[in-house]
Amino acid sequence: MKNLKLKSARAAKDLSQEQLADLCNVSRQTISAIEKGDYNPTINLCIAICKALGKTLDELFWNEDNE
Repeated sequence: MKNLKLKSARAAKDLSQEQLADLCNVSRQTISAIEKGDYNPTINLCIAICKALGKTLDELFWNEDNE
């Protein structure tokens, strides 16, 4: 499932995938794969992404369809 919340939060901070990847010490391809739903990040990477974007885990990674 695509992570549109991540893509939206990244865009709201005016960050490219490359810039977010640099902040999280991963490749741009990793950020792209997470946004496309092709890669399930580790909890540590999720936390790094949240810190970089000023969001919580729930805001970026919780899927309401699973409630």
